[in-house]
Amino acid sequence: MKTEKVPGTNKKNKVFLYALSTCAWCRMTKQYLKDHNIEYEYVDVDKCTDEDLKKIKDDILNQGGSLSYPIIMINDKTLINGFRKDLIKEHLGV
Repeated sequence: MKTEKVPGTNKKNKVFLYALSTCAWCRMTKQYLKDHNIEYEYVDVDKCTDEDLKKIKDDILNQGGSLSYPIIMINDKTLINGFRKDLIKEHLGV
């Protein structure tokens, strides 16, 4: 699976974003993280192989999430479905 790393000065948390390349909410989430200088990694799941996509879906569902994007994983334990500024702010302290 090919991931992209976005540098930022805020490295307090491990942030991983599952996104779709054509999703407006996903773009807004990426911009929100960038605006707050949060370092994060992401993958555009619609550009993944079928094998990687199955692993991603299994991981998200096993964490209790749903397959609606964007999906933010914080420190491998907190999952946020959708562009929820309130939850992002709460969990990342921005």
